[in-house]
Amino acid sequence: MNSFTTNIQLVYIAAAACFVLGLHLMNSPATARRGNQVSTAGMVIAVVATLVLLIHEGTVTGVGWTVLIVGALLGSVAGLYSAQRVQMTAMPQLVSMFNAVGGGAAALVAIYGYIEDESAPGGVLGTTTVFTALDVIIGSVTFTGSLIAAGKLQGVITGQPVIFRGARALNVALAVIIAGTTAFLFTTASLPALLILILASLAFGVLMVLPIGGADMPVVISLLNAFTGTAVAMAGFVITNWALIVAGALVGASGGILTKLMADAMNRSLTNIIIGGFGTGDSALPVAAVGDAQIRSIAADDAAIQMAYASKVIIVPGYGLAAAQAQHGVAELAQVLESRGIEVSYAIHPVAGRMPGHMNVLLAEANVPYPLLKEMEEINPEFARADVALVIGANDVTNPAARRAGSAISGMPILDVDQAKSIIVVKRSMASGYAGIDNELYANPKTSMYFADAKKAMAELTAAVKTLVG
Repeated sequence: MNSFTTNIQLVYIAAAACFVLGLHLMNSPATARRGNQVSTAGMVIAVVATLVLLIHEGTVTGVGWTVLIVGALLGSVAGLYSAQRVQMTAMPQLVSMFNAVGGGAAALVAIYGYIEDESAPGGVLGTTTVFTALDVIIGSVTFTGSLIAAGKLQGVITGQPVIFRGARALNVALAVIIAGTTAFLFTTASLPALLILILASLAFGVLMVLPIGGADMPVVISLLNAFTGTAVAMAGFVITNWALIVAGALVGASGGILTKLMADAMNRSLTNIIIGGFGTGDSALPVAAVGDAQIRSIAADDAAIQMAYASKVIIVPGYGLAAAQAQHGVAELAQVLESRGIEVSYAIHPVAGRMPGHMNVLLAEANVPYPLLKEMEEINPEFARADVALVIGANDVTNPAARRAGSAISGMPILDVDQAKSIIVVKRSMASGYAGIDNELYANPKTSMYFADAKKAMAELTAAVKTLVG
């Protein structure tokens, strides 16, 4: 390795340090924005260093530079468009698409490297490295799996588990094909075998995600993110790029840790999640009852009186808030309540919404102060002294059925909303959550249902509270 290449590798280490520091800053909502900026700076440094290295080595032809420039421009335009135009409600789908792009790109690096070595003049690839094989497998699985996840989140594919006869046997068969083909490639160079490995991995990604229901989708997104990082790290080993190795390892490790934490938050093992079949998606129910219990509804004026004369209000956001894009409305309502000296905080469940941190991102967009966002372990002891718990579109994460045996969500840690003195639930209907079971909270004598779209409900409640304040 000459001195110039050594210097480039040192620059890659500096970029990797930016990635590590950025990831550390992302541990807190207060510093997450700075973490993104530091990580972006690291990526810019790595890209520039790579371009300088390519220019110095002269290995890229005129056509190659054209492809690089056009690809960079197209990717930049697509990324900028997505960042500016995609609604926050569609952010989980966008994350899944990014996972697909990352995994697919990593797989292409390994595929191209294999083909290039195979077609080298006078040279035949003796064996396939472990890194090349893992890159192809993980990248391909991530590509199709993420596309299916995005389709489920977007509603293009049903959010219910898709299980057909022989599906799991087919998955086992694909896993055997993948393992056997990989072993074969370790001893014999074969492009047809590589093609079989790619197709089997792509099919496995589809069949892995199809049986997974909407209730588990936040965990799946996190898992696929970990897959993407691992595939990128393997690509780094394939082309001997330190920056890719470190960046991919960080994403893979952090994604894996987050996946474990979210699975624990649902009291479900990762194996059960991958097996699938849990969660039926939204299903409409009559507005009359949950089981045999009578449901009480409440008007805006009555709900406003409860909140306006409370000393402590805890707001519990869920996917219904995201779907209605009501984050700015709830922030305005909270400000009005705070102007009366009322203590307001937000209870954030780890799996509320469709992706990790979904509620935090939404509320941050509405400029809700970070200290008001309380994690489940911190806020649960506070419910007992709260006068009002305002639940906005949250379902399974507030269901007391999780505390007793025999329920589909038994053992799942929930927000202790039912400990509040009064509970107001904002929902469009009595639809069940993604676990597909009734929420026993709605039958609680302390609970009143406010049936409306979350955005409309926040506007009506804010106006009613302002009237009382005036």
